[in-house]
Amino acid sequence: MVASIIYGYHGYVMARILMVASEATPFAKTGGLADVVGALPAALQEAGEQVAVVMPRYAQIPWDSTESAYDNLRLFAGPHPWNVDIRTRVEKGVRFYFVEHPMLFEREGLYAQRAFDYWDNHRRFAVLALAGLGVAQTLFKPDIIHCHDWQTGMVPVYRHDQQWSNPDFFNTRTVFTIHNLGYHGRFSRDVFPDLGLNPGWLSPDKLEYYGDISYLKGGIVMSDWVTTVSPAYAREIQTLEGGFGFDGIMRSVAGRLSGILNGVDYSEWSPEVDEFIAARYSAKDLSGKKACKKALLEEFKLPAGNLDRPLIGIVSRFAGQKGFDLIAGLAEFFAAQDVQLVILGSGEPRYENIFNGWQRWQPEKVGVWLGYNNALAHRIEAGADMFLMPSLYEPCGLNQIYSLRYGTVPVVRATGGLDDTIQTDTGFKFQDYSVAALEGALDEALAAYRNKRSWTARMKRGMAKDFSWTASAKQYSELYARMRATG
Repeated sequence: MVASIIYGYHGYVMARILMVASEATPFAKTGGLADVVGALPAALQEAGEQVAVVMPRYAQIPWDSTESAYDNLRLFAGPHPWNVDIRTRVEKGVRFYFVEHPMLFEREGLYAQRAFDYWDNHRRFAVLALAGLGVAQTLFKPDIIHCHDWQTGMVPVYRHDQQWSNPDFFNTRTVFTIHNLGYHGRFSRDVFPDLGLNPGWLSPDKLEYYGDISYLKGGIVMSDWVTTVSPAYAREIQTLEGGFGFDGIMRSVAGRLSGILNGVDYSEWSPEVDEFIAARYSAKDLSGKKACKKALLEEFKLPAGNLDRPLIGIVSRFAGQKGFDLIAGLAEFFAAQDVQLVILGSGEPRYENIFNGWQRWQPEKVGVWLGYNNALAHRIEAGADMFLMPSLYEPCGLNQIYSLRYGTVPVVRATGGLDDTIQTDTGFKFQDYSVAALEGALDEALAAYRNKRSWTARMKRGMAKDFSWTASAKQYSELYARMRATG
């Protein structure tokens, strides 16, 4: 069915959307970006849009799980051309196009190896950007190219450089979504010759950022519209405190900036259907949650004799952004409380060492699993009583939304999407970024937990919240329609 005869919200003609991203579930993931790109396209298609996705074929995506779509696509970045193949596969009804270049993408990590960024990331994601435009010319001609985070920031740059006179793109608009402004895609200006751009692009109104190059800046300033992943975060990134040096840039594009809250996929993240948990349950019948708690404690080899003892869960990348400096200051607090703690994640070695130390110090109270484990993340959401997210900043956050649906009460710092999604009747929030403020919120939560009747009511209010992708997809569809109407 062609776009010209597809009608959706308010009767407008639906669009052809090509998303370009560096990761997407179920293929490759380092964080929430993958969850968004794995779910939003399917939600948009349910709303009537036609959507395809371009991403790299990393080593963890089996070559034989895809099929050929286009061979020997020649791309020009720097003094030498790059030849890539395009592989394809349909997932959840969405066509994915994978950029095949083993030397660039078939590596141990997506962006880094053992915490060290790959030296040629500037080349890798310049090639991804060019490949996205190549797919747009050869395989899926879009009305909108929707780019995600710094790894795709060069898409609108090349659109206005190499492709500025290409009639295939005369009516194509670009959207750039910031999932985390803290990652600038910043490289030395010495790599500029590798990009194959006109020298005029190395200027303060384009790619240049404090003497270097920023792919994030290129995406922001050269796109037709900029979005980020929650309304609160769209406001925060225009401030000195929340702008990470980009606040002036964000204020300069405020007239074409909007915050659209991320959704979640309840077909995967709901205790009523979850295939990973010990027992399924719902707001109408919470008995399965106790079974999930018991099984989780046993999995972490923690005492499971007293199921009334509060169990706090953490699932996160171990980074300063996520509030781990505050959590690290809670050792004495947790030691003094009759609580248990389960932690899943990996990241900065200093935090891994801290939590391993806690587990050795109090093995009856603290359980730690280092690494990525999607199934265990589900079990923590289902088995914990509370979920801790004391982030320094949080563009949107997904785990606090998952927690609501699982009846696991969030304790969060009031920032970004955490502030947008958690209210005082469904969770606990604190303002100041301090250990004392976090302890105060935990004290309040632990005191509330003792009143089982009101705690159960709080759980059920959270479980009734709807943060599905339907509402978010509608907002994106309306944005696409406005962009096409204004030309």
